[in-house]
Order: sequence, then C-alpha cells, then structure tokens
Amino acid sequence: MPVRPALSEAELEAHLHGICFKTGPPRRIGVELEWLVHDAYHPRCPVEPDRLRHAATVLRQLPLSSLLTFEPGGQLELSSLPATSLRACIEAVSADLALVRPAVRALGLGLAGHGHNPWHPPRRVLTDPRYNAMEAYFDRWGPAGRSMMCGTASVQVCVDAGHEEPGPLGLGRRWLLAHLLGAVLTAAFANSPTSEGCPTGYRTTRQVVWSQLDPARTLAPPPGPDPRTAWAAYVLDAPVMCIRAEHGPWDAPEGLTFREWVRTGVPRPPTQEDLDYHVTTLFPPVRPRGHLELRMIDAQPGETGWTVPLAVTAALFDDPEATEHAYRIVKPLAETAGSRPAPRNPLWRRAARAGLTDPELHAAAVACFAAAQEALPRIGAPPEVCAAVAAFTERYVARGRCPADDHLDALYAAEGELLLGKEGRQ
Repeated sequence: MPVRPALSEAELEAHLHGICFKTGPPRRIGVELEWLVHDAYHPRCPVEPDRLRHAATVLRQLPLSSLLTFEPGGQLELSSLPATSLRACIEAVSADLALVRPAVRALGLGLAGHGHNPWHPPRRVLTDPRYNAMEAYFDRWGPAGRSMMCGTASVQVCVDAGHEEPGPLGLGRRWLLAHLLGAVLTAAFANSPTSEGCPTGYRTTRQVVWSQLDPARTLAPPPGPDPRTAWAAYVLDAPVMCIRAEHGPWDAPEGLTFREWVRTGVPRPPTQEDLDYHVTTLFPPVRPRGHLELRMIDAQPGETGWTVPLAVTAALFDDPEATEHAYRIVKPLAETAGSRPAPRNPLWRRAARAGLTDPELHAAAVACFAAAQEALPRIGAPPEVCAAVAAFTERYVARGRCPADDHLDALYAAEGELLLGKEGRQ
C-alpha cells in the first residue's frame, strides 16, 4: 500500500531510469524456472486445488537458496539468486531441485517441462487480489489471458544490462541483441505445440498466447537509440492494471495510463511504490529489472533440460567474442522483423509457428549455437553442461528441429496407430 508521498512525472521518470538498467561489466547470471504440476500417475487429470495448496505448504519449508513461488494455475516457479558465474548458478539451482523433486514425488505429483499445458484448459488456483485483478483485466482481450496465467511455463534467463559505453557488451547493443536473438531462442527451444491434446499449428503455443494479450503491456517498447527513454515512456503510457487497496477489489478505471494517473491524481495520487508495482504487471519479451529478463523461452523437457537455454544465453551475452559473433549473425534478422515490435512482428511470428523449419531462423541458430559452444569453456561451463548443449545442438538445431517436433511426431504416430487399429477391426 502507498507509504510515500506522491511524486511528479519527472521524478518517476528519473526513478525508472535509475532502477531498470543498472550498467557495468556483465558479471551475474540468473534463471527463473517454471513447471506445470501434475498428478504423477494421471497427468491428464487436473490436480485438485487442495493438493496444490498442501504441496505449496510442504515445499516452502525446504531450505532453498532460490525463491519458490506458485503461479495462478499452480505452476511451480524457482527464481535463483544472482550468481557470479554460469557454473555457480547451475550448481545452486540444481541443489534446490535435488530437494524439490523428491518432495514433489512424495506427494504423488510430478513436474512437467512444457511451455503450454498440453492436457487440459486453464483453471485458476490462486485467488489473491492481484490475480483476481489480472484475470478481470485480461478477460477484456479474450481467453488468452487465462491461458497465460494458468497454463504456461518458461525458462527465463536473466543477464546484466551491460556497460554504459558502446561496444559488444554495451547496454544499447545488448538490448537490440536480446530482441533479435530472442526470436532465435524462441524457435530453437519451442516446446508447446498442443493444447488440450490437439496441435495448435504452432511450435510454441505459449508465445502465441502472449502475443494475443494487451499490446500496451506485452509488446516490446518501440526501438530507439536510448533504451532507458523508450522504457520509461512505455511504462508510463501503459494502462494501469490495478490499484491496490486495503479493502475491496484491486481495480482501476479502464484505459487509465500511469501517466494520466500521475497528472490527474484520480482516484488518488500515485506513489513510487505504485509505479514499482505497475512495472511488475508489464510483460514484454525482454523486461528490464536492473538486469535484462529474457522471457521468450518455453519450459524444457527432462530434469536438466533447463540448463541448455541458460548456458547458450549466458555464452552469447557474456563472452565478448561470442556476443560480437551473435550480434553479426542476428542483425540481418531486423529486416525480416520490420518495424512492428516483438512478438507481433513477422520474425517472431515465424519463430512461433515454424520453429527451426524456417530457413532463416535455422541458419541463425546453427551459427549462434556454434558460437555458444566455443564460448562455454571460456566462461567456465562444467563439462556436463557443454555436453548437454552439444547433444541438443546435434539432436535439434543441426537438423532444423526443436523439442516441439518430438511431441508432434509422437502425437501423429499415436494417431496413425489408432487409425490402423480401427481399419483392422473393420
């Protein structure tokens, strides 16, 4: 709730400039991991809310270094502390997972790495005022909001914003790299081709869901030479999702932007805390939070599948040679992207639909993964992580495939067997 006096528009802009891009030599890496929680024996059956609430109580008692939270549909999320190296990040999160996974299994539950729930429609479990307000707000745009809130999961990689000065590790370069490389990462790690058991026509349904939400808070800010100025304008011009209150619902006048709220002071003058909370309701594909939060990667299959997108992203952002190489690889993709912001531009739409079957994205991914593999030993990646990236590259990237293609192959094979069985009985 508000605790400080209301501030002027200029003061709020200065606050945004100061907190959203903290510059300096890239030193830290972090990751936020989400999983769909399912019954260990009947994954197609929704888990009852009481079971999920009990699981939350049990898991929050574990001595974890990562922050453990739950999303509105019961998805489990682990958010690591900022680590000083890729190795340290992986070791810390792996240690936490070594505690979480057995506890989850003991409750008869499982964790599934899918970008979008492949089994059943969204159902909200959490009833916090924030999520009540969020659901009501996104319902104005159709059913995609509930699907995003309750049926999606991701691997979000967090990298430092970079140097103030220009150059391969400079803020401006990294901001542009994130929005072009983001399409390549979307395609390479696409892992959500179905919804309620049926193909959606996309390799990453999760990315399509995000692209169908309120564009004022889910698209990238307009491109420009100064990310700080663009981001500050984006934040202030975004509609207010909710105004927190001690009692009653957290609602807001429809269409009220934060800038208008500052200027009018209605229904009450906003504070810096209101602005900080407002930022947490904005979901562009790359979100500046002091660092850069890359939000476009689907949750990955397997117990250690998350380490591959983390390692590839870390290598391409934090090794000077690799990041220069990656920038040169993805810079021509800007022509395909055009002037529209991600993820609604042609480049990101092709990534969501085609994955690495798209020739341009496939060529970029092959070159970027090669640069990442060369850089991983230089940034101290453990041998098993280098091996995992090499195996992923051979299995998927080199062949123009992504994890979603495995799901589609299995689905079509099962349908073929079912059809043959029916023919055999006729």
